[in-house]
Amino acid sequence: MALKSVLAVALVAALPTLAFAQETVKPAPATTAPTTTAPAAAGTGAGTGMLMADKAVAKVVFVATQPADVLSSKLIGLNVYNNNNETVGEIEDLVIVDGKTVSAVVLGVGGFLGLGERYVSVSPSSITLSRKDNTLRALVDTDKDTLKSAPAFEYSKKK
Repeated sequence: MALKSVLAVALVAALPTLAFAQETVKPAPATTAPTTTAPAAAGTGAGTGMLMADKAVAKVVFVATQPADVLSSKLIGLNVYNNNNETVGEIEDLVIVDGKTVSAVVLGVGGFLGLGERYVSVSPSSITLSRKDNTLRALVDTDKDTLKSAPAFEYSKKK
């Protein structure tokens, strides 16, 4: 669960690169902002990203989230549609560089019931998020064939 929280914080930090559709309904103002933890560099209050170390070296910094923020848990597994309202893939994963920036969104494409699926990575700025009737949708301006012929994303065998 802690990893999901850290991924959520990283995604929130990267949200300026994800575009929201203009018809997105503005959420109601928050009465109380929830808090989450974000890693920071040792001894600083500014979040510089997650660190790799054998011990916790960063001071805990609490961050207030905003109503328009999107959690990674809401993105993973989300179907991706094109402008013709066709399902062209599914969000499988997020690539985080420097422990703070979402540099790519991994899409599963071309499969049927999990067979023949392959992965491609796209820039977060390629994806438009739309919220209608409190349902989140991911949109891309492409077609299935373009995604099927895109360079494959290969998961590293490192864990």
